Amino acid sequence: MEAMTSQSVCPKCGGVGWTIVERANISGAEPCSCRSEGYASRLEERAQIPPLYRNSAFDNFEAPPGDYDVGAAELRRVLSAVRNYADEFPLGPRPGLLLVGETGTGKTHLAVAALRRIVAKGFEGLYCNYQTLLNSIKAGYDPVSNSSDREAYRAALDTPVLLLDDLGAHRVTDWVEDTINSIITQRCDNRKPLIATTNLPDPDAGGALAQRTALPEYRRTLADHIGGRARSRLFEMCVVLKMPAIEDFRVRKAKKR
Repeated sequence: MEAMTSQSVCPKCGGVGWTIVERANISGAEPCSCRSEGYASRLEERAQIPPLYRNSAFDNFEAPPGDYDVGAAELRRVLSAVRNYADEFPLGPRPGLLLVGETGTGKTHLAVAALRRIVAKGFEGLYCNYQTLLNSIKAGYDPVSNSSDREAYRAALDTPVLLLDDLGAHRVTDWVEDTINSIITQRCDNRKPLIATTNLPDPDAGGALAQRTALPEYRRTLADHIGGRARSRLFEMCVVLKMPAIEDFRVRKAKKR
């Protein structure tokens, strides 16, 4: 029997998670209601969301002020679309979500808010930083690596809902391309949801705003960093949203001080 891990002891079951019931003069045990009440919180603990984003939610996402500012209006549209994805999960048109945009536009906040909303429904999820995940997978090939390193690749394949933050933020090698293509292809083929964020541009990412300069410079794209096959599968399985070109929210906060 599973002992409850909450700080207060349930008065119904005494913390063991089961209650004794009698029906038709027969005694038996059934799960206590406190098991389901604490299930979502235990799932969120196992999701390994970093402390910086642990309280990220749709309600505390701050869009820049200005009812008539195009960037602010577009950001609110993205917020609404991500919330709809999480609310409809798992019955939406596509199992995954991809947020594309510059640093400081709120991609990770929205992605974690979506993951937390999905976990609250009872689905198991896992947050992974892209570079940390690849480093752990690579370390797993070392025979003296610990068990968590060896299990990193399997977790990326098998966890029911995977959040991959900062996709493409790693030096490009054949091994990196093959590894991420394997993870994305496996999840796509088995319709296992993937939520991803990336700072890398993509010409097909939708959005009302695009930064343009008089003399545009070539920037390495998402496909350049993860390969054309993985990028294609991402677009096949994900709702793709482009974050608007707004001021870095960290800079906005610093100006208020």
